[in-house]
Amino acid sequence: MAYFVTDVTGAMYTKNRSMKMSFSKILAFMAVALFSLVLIVGLFKKAFIGEKNSPITDINDPIELQLDGEYISTTTATTPFNEDIVSRPPPVADESSDVDRINELFNLGMPKLPIVETVTYTSRVPWKRGAAAWVVDYANHYKTSRHFIARSLNKKVDYDTQNVTNGDKFNVFRKDKDVDFHLVVDITRSKLWFYYHDKSSDERVLLKTYPVGLGRADTMKASGILTPIGKYSLGDKIAVYRPGYKGIYNGERIEMMTVFGTRWIPFDKEISECTEPAKGLGIHGAPWVWNEKTRRKEESLDGIGEYDSDGCIRLRTADIEELFAIVITKPTYIQLVKDFRDADVPGVE
Repeated sequence: MAYFVTDVTGAMYTKNRSMKMSFSKILAFMAVALFSLVLIVGLFKKAFIGEKNSPITDINDPIELQLDGEYISTTTATTPFNEDIVSRPPPVADESSDVDRINELFNLGMPKLPIVETVTYTSRVPWKRGAAAWVVDYANHYKTSRHFIARSLNKKVDYDTQNVTNGDKFNVFRKDKDVDFHLVVDITRSKLWFYYHDKSSDERVLLKTYPVGLGRADTMKASGILTPIGKYSLGDKIAVYRPGYKGIYNGERIEMMTVFGTRWIPFDKEISECTEPAKGLGIHGAPWVWNEKTRRKEESLDGIGEYDSDGCIRLRTADIEELFAIVITKPTYIQLVKDFRDADVPGVE
C-alpha cells in the first residue's frame, strides 16, 4: 500500500514536470515568433518607406531649409516646418536688412562718402572779406547745414554746439558735387529708405533705413490711409521746435513739440501721381507727452511703425534730427508707394 502511494506520486510528478517543460517551449517559441515579426515589419518599413520618419535625436539640432539659393537656420524645438515657406520668394536685400551709412558723411577719416570733404577752420577765408567767418558762413558757402557741421565738428550726435577755433576740422558737402536726396516711404511696411543721388556720376547710394509712423486708416483714400501716395518735393519752411515754444495748431495755441516733436520739414509741391495736395503734409518727429512717473515731457514712440497720424510721416526724435541736418540744404524728394520696389529713384546703385 505504501509502495502504491509512492508510485502514483512519482508518476504524477513526472507528468506535471513534462507539462511544465512543454509550456515553456511554447512560450519560447511565441517570443521568437513575435521578435521575428517585429524585425520583418521594421525591414519592410525601411525598404519601402525610407528614412523620412527617422527620429531627430536632439530637438535643438539646427535644420537648414533652402530657399531659392539662400539658407535659413531653424530648430525643430521652436520653429515648426511650414510647407508654404519653400514657395516664398527670397527677400529683397533692402527689405530684409537695415542699412546705416550715415557716419560716412560725418567721419573726418575713413570710411567717408565721396560727396563730402573735410575742411580746416580758419576765421580768415578768401570767400568772405572784411569780417571773420563763423560756422554759419561755412554753412552758407558749402550749402551744408549748421546742424551737419556741428555733428561732424563735435564728433558725436550734437547738432547745437557750434564752438569753433582755428585749426578745428569738420565735414561739408563738396561744392563740385551736384547732389539731391530721395526718400522712399513704403506705406505697407511703415519704413523709409534714404538715398542720395550724385547727378554728376549718376550714382545712387542707400544711406539708411528708418521705421516711420503713418496716417490712420481711411478707406475713402486711394492709399487706404490718411497718408497719400505719390512723389512730392520737400519745402524750405522748416522748423526747429524746442521745449516751451508755442504756435497755432487746429486753431489752438499749443506747445509745438507735443504734436510735431523737435523738427518739421513740409511737403512743397506735387511732382507725379499724387493722390493728395502737398499743403499741410510733412515729415516731423514723434510727439512729446507728459509722463506722470518721471514728472516731465518725454518722446512718445507709440505711433512709430503704426498708422496713427493725421497723414504726416512721423519719425523718432534721433532719426528726424539726423535727417533734418542732412537734407535741408539740398533738393529733396519724397515718394510714397505701397511697395518700395515700385519707387522710381534716379541713378544706378
